[in-house]
Amino acid sequence: MGVSAIGARPKSEIIATVRSAIARGANFFDLAGGHAAIFPAYGKALQGLREKVYLQVHFGADYTSGEYGWTTELKKIQAAVKWQLDNLQTDYIDFGFIHCLDEDKDLDAYQKNGVLDDVLELKRRGMIRHIGLSSHTPALVNRVLDMGIIDTVMFFINPVYDYGQGEFGIGGADDRQALYRRCEKEDVGISVTKPFCGGQLLDAAQSPFKATLAKPQCIQYTLDKSGVVTVLPGYGSQPAMEEVLAFFDTTPAERDYSAISAYAPQEALTKCVYCQPCPVGLEIGLINKYYDLTRLGDALAREHYLTLDKTASACVQCGHCNGRCPFHVDQMARMREIAQYFGKRGKP
Repeated sequence: MGVSAIGARPKSEIIATVRSAIARGANFFDLAGGHAAIFPAYGKALQGLREKVYLQVHFGADYTSGEYGWTTELKKIQAAVKWQLDNLQTDYIDFGFIHCLDEDKDLDAYQKNGVLDDVLELKRRGMIRHIGLSSHTPALVNRVLDMGIIDTVMFFINPVYDYGQGEFGIGGADDRQALYRRCEKEDVGISVTKPFCGGQLLDAAQSPFKATLAKPQCIQYTLDKSGVVTVLPGYGSQPAMEEVLAFFDTTPAERDYSAISAYAPQEALTKCVYCQPCPVGLEIGLINKYYDLTRLGDALAREHYLTLDKTASACVQCGHCNGRCPFHVDQMARMREIAQYFGKRGKP
């Protein structure tokens, strides 16, 4: 659950929605929003429930003025985090986030001002359980991944941004997909924010694609990306929360987002996005995914491939996938290539 929408609601409604979400099985809550009021409301909502949830707290988001602010100054960040923890009525942070760094100069300031050292020290002392990074920029995320200090990345994933549209569509389709694969290879989980692109994807009049996607399609799109472990839709009421969580009651057909191929730029075509069914039961998406990761040197992905019920060598070359693939990937050729790559050990 994200807080961008619920933060504007009365305290009693925030509390009721959070508790209802937990009762329905939601257990991962991000706390970067535009409203300071979420913190005392969450503190009340989580009484007796703190151990059942994971909280993302951002080092750089400052709510001490009553409104959201952004800073890389150490003393301001320390005061802001103390204020958040006091209002949340907790003494530890599940995921302490290096907050919203998009440019090299931001990271440089974060390091120069001693903020990064402070975050690392808090993890050493156990106040922070895991360190994360929130960013819109693949290149910046890769730079922090090179440091080997983070366990998770909060990233903005949806077809608008992945196809280079919108304010935060930073990096090409290849750059973004490569980042997702790197995160999975290095066991860095991705928590997704803005799966509906702020609602634009749900409204043809606002969408850059001039077409409407349903919430289950948007959620499935993000879940299918390499490295993704959780999705954080923002809902502003209990009915909206129920609508989002109804995803788990939808059919594969209702989650099918292959129609987005009509919006895809040329650079995104002929590249597998792991969405295709198979009449003989091959999990084509997983086969492609594990192959791509194995070629990057991920030994665990290789083992995952080899333990699939059916591997690429079971492909009967019927052509069903080629005729239906929305991105015009030659899956028949891919299955031959993958089967040859893994050799005899890749037999079903």
